[in-house]
Amino acid sequence: AAVAVFTGKANCPYYAKAELLADYLQTNLPNFRVHKITQHPDKWEQWLHDICETNGWEHRQCPIIWRELLDRGGKGQLLGGLNDFLKYAQQYYGVTSMMLSEEMLDIAEENLQAYLEIIKEDEEIKSLIKPMQIWITSASVPICYHLIPLLANGEVFGMTTEISIHLLDSDQFKEILRSIVMEAEDMAFPLLRSISEHTEIDQAFIDADIIIVLDDVLLNLEVQSRENYIREVSEICQVYAPLIEKNAKSEVKVISSGKTFVNLKATMLRTYGPSIRPENIIAIATSWESAAKAMLARKLNMNTAGVKDVIVWGNITGSNYIDLSHAKLYGYDCAIWGPPNFQRPLLNMIYDSEWIHSALLSAQSTLSSRVSRCTAMLPAHAVATVLQYWYHGSPSEEIISVGILSEGQFCIPEGIIFSMPVRFHNGCWEVMTELEINEMTQKVLERLSHELVQEKLVALKEINEMHPYEAE
Repeated sequence: AAVAVFTGKANCPYYAKAELLADYLQTNLPNFRVHKITQHPDKWEQWLHDICETNGWEHRQCPIIWRELLDRGGKGQLLGGLNDFLKYAQQYYGVTSMMLSEEMLDIAEENLQAYLEIIKEDEEIKSLIKPMQIWITSASVPICYHLIPLLANGEVFGMTTEISIHLLDSDQFKEILRSIVMEAEDMAFPLLRSISEHTEIDQAFIDADIIIVLDDVLLNLEVQSRENYIREVSEICQVYAPLIEKNAKSEVKVISSGKTFVNLKATMLRTYGPSIRPENIIAIATSWESAAKAMLARKLNMNTAGVKDVIVWGNITGSNYIDLSHAKLYGYDCAIWGPPNFQRPLLNMIYDSEWIHSALLSAQSTLSSRVSRCTAMLPAHAVATVLQYWYHGSPSEEIISVGILSEGQFCIPEGIIFSMPVRFHNGCWEVMTELEINEMTQKVLERLSHELVQEKLVALKEINEMHPYEAE
């Protein structure tokens, strides 16, 4: 079996004559098969050069025609140009073409217009299925390794949304990034259009729809002061923010996650990137929520998934406050039973009030240690969950804690990223300002606000001292 391949410029009259004769032969001869490859006039010369070089042919005219021997493999057998094909058709099939030059020119013009229409339609279709561009910074950390499958399996953005993932880190981690890329490619996720590693900071965040900032500093206050660590965080953000403004899409969503200074990272990205939409910069508190819910579930001997509406206030990876005043239990085994949506106030179910104050509300270090040890699965799941809520909405009436730019809600000072209760709906979030907070909680929020304001002031002071001319 053989197929004749016809290739030429879309506006070439000789190509038009050859393909019409080929169509006639294919219609009237059962074993004659045709495959056409039409090229844009501007790309023809380079394409012809490449195909001849690949196959070792000598041919410089339009069209170029060859036979592919389907049952033998290997390169095709060159027939030549139009005149060669006319002789071939006459010799083997007793058929030739009597098309006049004027007809050839008219058909060539029609071919060009049809080709340009097809190209336009293809570009329109491709624009509709353009993959979502996701950039992950400090991508050599373990959380990224666990995050990629969660993003690529379709549950976060939907089963019809393709994604492209860009892993960004310094050159010393290039081999780690490369191995992550290879493993992700081997898993062949249907929705993962591409995954790539990047070590050139100038190229960061190009066309980004989502940026996940995982940069951390390794806190050791015996080695250097907290102020120095704050300066490190600020310097990272001072590099990233202008690149986000320059390279990312105008509606880019920026997520701060990690084990240290997640609020400060979000605050400084907003400070140094004033054109980034403030509502599109958030810090992830879900790991703390999950850890607190798990501690409560163990105390109550129930499934962690049944504990809802635990609020994380304040500085997520610093001084925060776990608020149980609105927490609810679903499916809790107690004297009163109800349907699956039946819930009970958590504080009514824990009669050991002393335990609440000593083991949870005062157990900042216990939860902090627990969250800091969760270096991969839990924080990766937290990022994926919040992204899913952001794009598809959070469960109805359920409270989600997120670090967002304060606008004065709950008397929290403006201009700092502060974790507070929100709900997600239609691609946006809104603060649940209807929640009532008691006097004790309000005092705690004042203290946490003061700490975050001071942290921001220290960051700005450190940077101003290092770059006084830029500050001016």
